[in-house]
Amino acid sequence: MPDNTDSPILDSAALDLVDRWWRAANYVSVGQIYLRSNPLLRVPLSAEHTKSRLLGHWGTTPGLNFVYAHLNRAIRRDNQQMLFVAGPGHGGPALVANAWLEGTYSEIYGHVGDDETGLAELFRQFSYPGGIPSHAAPETPGSISEGGELGYSLAHAYGSVFDNPELITAVVIGDGEAETGPLAASWHSHNFLDPAADGAVLPILHLNGYKIANPTILARMPEAQLEQLLRGYGHVPHFVSVADPADTAAAHRDFAAALDACLAEIRTIQQQHRNGGTEQDGAQPGGAELDGVAQDGTPQDGAPQWPMIVLRSPKGWTGPQKVDGKQVEGTWRSHQVPLDEVRTNPEHLSQLQQWLESYRPEELFDGRGRLLPETARNAPAGPLRMSATPHANGGLLLRPLTLPDYRRHAVDVAEPGVERISPMMTLGPWMRDVIALNPETFRLFGPDETASNRLQDVYEATDKVWQYRIDALDEHIARAGRVMEVLSEHLCQGWLEGYLLTGRHGVFNCYEAFIHIVDSMFNQHAKWLKVHRQLPWRQPVASLNYLLSSHVWQQDHNGFSHQDPGFIDHAVNKKAEIIRVYLPPDANTLLAVMEHCLDSRDYVNIVVSGKQPSPTWLGPDEASHHCRRGLGIWEFAGSEVSGEEPDVVLACAGDVPTVETVAAAELLKQGAPGLKVRVVNVVDLMRLQDSSEHPHGLTSRDYDGIFTADKPVIFAYHGYPALIHRLTYRRTNREGLHVRGYKEEGTTTTPFDMAMLNGIDRFQLAIDAIDRVPGLSEKHSLLRQSLQDSRMRARDHTREHGEDPAEIRDWSL
Repeated sequence: MPDNTDSPILDSAALDLVDRWWRAANYVSVGQIYLRSNPLLRVPLSAEHTKSRLLGHWGTTPGLNFVYAHLNRAIRRDNQQMLFVAGPGHGGPALVANAWLEGTYSEIYGHVGDDETGLAELFRQFSYPGGIPSHAAPETPGSISEGGELGYSLAHAYGSVFDNPELITAVVIGDGEAETGPLAASWHSHNFLDPAADGAVLPILHLNGYKIANPTILARMPEAQLEQLLRGYGHVPHFVSVADPADTAAAHRDFAAALDACLAEIRTIQQQHRNGGTEQDGAQPGGAELDGVAQDGTPQDGAPQWPMIVLRSPKGWTGPQKVDGKQVEGTWRSHQVPLDEVRTNPEHLSQLQQWLESYRPEELFDGRGRLLPETARNAPAGPLRMSATPHANGGLLLRPLTLPDYRRHAVDVAEPGVERISPMMTLGPWMRDVIALNPETFRLFGPDETASNRLQDVYEATDKVWQYRIDALDEHIARAGRVMEVLSEHLCQGWLEGYLLTGRHGVFNCYEAFIHIVDSMFNQHAKWLKVHRQLPWRQPVASLNYLLSSHVWQQDHNGFSHQDPGFIDHAVNKKAEIIRVYLPPDANTLLAVMEHCLDSRDYVNIVVSGKQPSPTWLGPDEASHHCRRGLGIWEFAGSEVSGEEPDVVLACAGDVPTVETVAAAELLKQGAPGLKVRVVNVVDLMRLQDSSEHPHGLTSRDYDGIFTADKPVIFAYHGYPALIHRLTYRRTNREGLHVRGYKEEGTTTTPFDMAMLNGIDRFQLAIDAIDRVPGLSEKHSLLRQSLQDSRMRARDHTREHGEDPAEIRDWSL
């Protein structure tokens, strides 16, 4: 970015241009909320020109337009790549208005032209049946953050600038949004930003004073206290207060000065770190100092103190000051639709006409309804337009990952079910190589659990990034690194979303139970992808990959609070074309699944794998074939006879249920010779659904061929049993399906005791088979009793010795 700090802050011509653009954006924003025809007031407004249902949010919109207009000035001056993130995404009219004014909207949506006819269509379609949403949704050019659910804008912004050294993301944070937990944590994000290799985030905290119906905390906080708070977070705040809403010229001058000062401070920080400059020099913009001393007394740098803007402006600025005798501008009453009776109340209609005319549209648009050149030139050129930046359409920038051949990291399997190896520890070296081969386009995110989840081999290729003090005893922490660890699942999710939507790749590794913390964030991303996939102009982006370990069956150390496999249930509520769920049963299948997931686009992939040593079942090639099929019959584990139907099907999904299922089949082989047992392992859970409901679903013929049309099926499942019934409710043999899984029985106990508490243990599964195969319980009542006794002895052993019996702990096929 060139240094222009010696140029005039804002001369009168530049001020006039920014103001004209702001007025045009406000006019187009109001029109979207209210009008369905007569877009340029060629005739006096009548009720028929307005919409019958008035939907939208005016209160935050003029502030968003104000900031956008000023950013355009800086972009044009500096040729700066910039991305705009609107935290209060309910101000969707602003982003749509600016995209139309910049010409991007008409380029993408040809039916919405850049003239009066196009403007009428732009107005009509907003929050209208068959039209566009009211938020900064995927349909909005330039948006990567819908902002409908508040709290994620700052994390998205930081995710967008990681490994984007030339990008500045300006993020407007609403003061309502600033009260959310995820946003509060997001202020720490700069500690994970490397000024030498990453871009910069410019937070703009917009204090308009109110939420829907209440004042906001930060707007009412004394300014000295607010400054202390923001400086404590590591920022140098520049305050811009609109004392007189009518004196817009002063507001423009003040904001321009603050913006230019912030951009200059960003340049200074980046130059210090990129030019071999003052890494040990503590001087920082704003008079702040880098301080910190390691435990051994060695001076260490702290994180740079990045600039930000605090903008105080009235909610609903430039809108009606009073409606029906009540103050509206600067109050919560302007949050949505200030004039809500324009069709039935002539006074409201008259106020709407005056409101629109106050922007002087005759000075902004020509006779054909096109933006006049003297206003249009505030738009940057081509891809420098924030509505056209490729960073907001990350698929345009996406480069495929260079993936190592997982077979080089696979384990040899001479005999299935004999050797025990940790799947996650096997995956670690492969992930290390992924990082090494993709040093600028891949990151691993996690809430302080990378080593706990046995992925510590990645530290052979990279470190954890960290900008605050680094002590001598710290391990694998450095100013630059590909691993992002912070004890906030919200930040991990938000960073990763921003990273993916701007054209990069990543994995979120987490304890299975605590991924629930981002349930709602997952919802929003899945909704975004659903719409994104339907827009031909939005290019495919890398999938969001969840790698969940330390799962429900291996949390005997932490206990009940850490035992919850329900994220899968939550996820499969979303559209079938988005969701993929994988439960690899061993190390090699985990490698094969992860290779597939990292090469996929526009999905949410959920992979659940254990970290403790567990049996290996399939060699590298077999694992690949099994994962490509999604499920399969394991001949080595069963006792069926070729050419004959099995008597019973033992099915499983998940690593621990697989061990118990194979062990149960072995018990039945030994105790009930001649019983034809088929063992089916499911790695791709969505194969259970009908092909008409999910792209991965089996046809009825294929499903019946594997699970049979009428034989009992005993299914040991990793999670809650009801989900299997839900996925198979259309299947022919649904009445013959009996599912065992987690049923909220948990504690600090042994792994096998956990299985017994929830009924997925080998003894119970074998008993279930005896009970459900016709005539078997009468023939093998002694076997059934023996299995019950074995179950009780195993339980008693755990109570007496504090561990599982050796024959179970060390079991092999």
